[in-house]
Amino acid sequence: MNKTIAMIAATAAIALGAAHAAPLPEANPDDVGFSKQGLARLDSFFAREIAAKRVPGAVVAIARDGKLVHYKAYGMLDPAKSTPMPIDAIFALASMTKPMAAVAGLTPMEQGRLPLQARLSDYYPGFADMKVGVPQADGSLKLEPQASPIFIHDLYRHTSGLMYGGRPDSSSPVARQYPDGVAPAIEGDTQTFIDRITKLPLAHQPSTEFEYGFSIDVLGAVVEKVSEQKLGDYLAANVWQPLGMKDATFHPTDTQRPRLARPFTNDPLTGKPQAIKLLDTPTKFDCGGACSFATVGDYIRFGQMLLNGGALDGQRILGPKTVHHMTSNHLGPEIKNKVANVEPHRGGFGFGLSVAVRTSEGLSSVPGNPGEFTWNGAYGTQFFCDPKERLVVVVGTAAPGELRKYFREQVQDIVYGAMVR
Repeated sequence: MNKTIAMIAATAAIALGAAHAAPLPEANPDDVGFSKQGLARLDSFFAREIAAKRVPGAVVAIARDGKLVHYKAYGMLDPAKSTPMPIDAIFALASMTKPMAAVAGLTPMEQGRLPLQARLSDYYPGFADMKVGVPQADGSLKLEPQASPIFIHDLYRHTSGLMYGGRPDSSSPVARQYPDGVAPAIEGDTQTFIDRITKLPLAHQPSTEFEYGFSIDVLGAVVEKVSEQKLGDYLAANVWQPLGMKDATFHPTDTQRPRLARPFTNDPLTGKPQAIKLLDTPTKFDCGGACSFATVGDYIRFGQMLLNGGALDGQRILGPKTVHHMTSNHLGPEIKNKVANVEPHRGGFGFGLSVAVRTSEGLSSVPGNPGEFTWNGAYGTQFFCDPKERLVVVVGTAAPGELRKYFREQVQDIVYGAMVR
């Protein structure tokens, strides 16, 4: 086992020796308050997990004060082919698409074209007629009218009443009518999705409860309506290209596809078959909730832009006050907070405009500070920013099973444990 771990660590070091442009300036860890020995625990951790065949591989990027202190690839890109993980591997981001779609929505907000208190039905009238499904004792649903309309604000903070089907915590009669988060993107275009989703019942009255679901997919559709562009085209012009996010896309090209990170054929915990559908099935609409791809290097530039207050390398994407508003908690005391139901280690977090926001010391199972903002992806990706520590961390894995939550917690523990000032 020790020999295997040493070989994996050596492979990671060799892979890093290849010529790749770093996504941010690099710094000696000691110069920005990190222990080299502490960061080496990431090497040992992933070497153990890879040797135990619990994860195929990973790419990890850590930046403090805008400078990279750790940027490494580990293990395999494609375990079936034993392809080494390159530093520029492309990951299916799943829900880490959501913060980017939110930025796409906030840019027209700054232009006076998409206010938070606009009614969703002003853009897609069918949402005005959606009813709220109230489960009855006999298992049936009573359909009630909306007590208040769905606002654009509700989409950002997941208080629209829309939800996902197919989740472990989604067993209600309403949830059983909803598709999983990827199915609509594969099965139809944007209008097909809107037509389908507006025929379903809402899980809750709008503006009353955080319910994770299709809200950001709908927000992306609104951005398309306002901009008169596909979401991917709008993001490319207004976020990805200005930030130099070279591989960010909804539709990987033939030249990008060999760099797609792939999972094990079977879930290491359950032994059951697993797959990431989007790797081999093109989407028919650019779903803002789950369907984008990017490298870890791309995404750390996006995270650094947010940490900087909306700008990076002279390119301003959002104003600093808009970013502050985005990364503040928007779940007031009148709204039921179920963020930790989705991410178990997110106790003590509220939710902003598409990102979870730490609101208090303690409570969470991972270290951090109030003001930290974060979100993850169901296929094994992770990102968090800690403004107090001037820290951005992005992790890419292809690990769609429940083990992904274990990796998220362990990585955050190791990162903060490596900080010495």
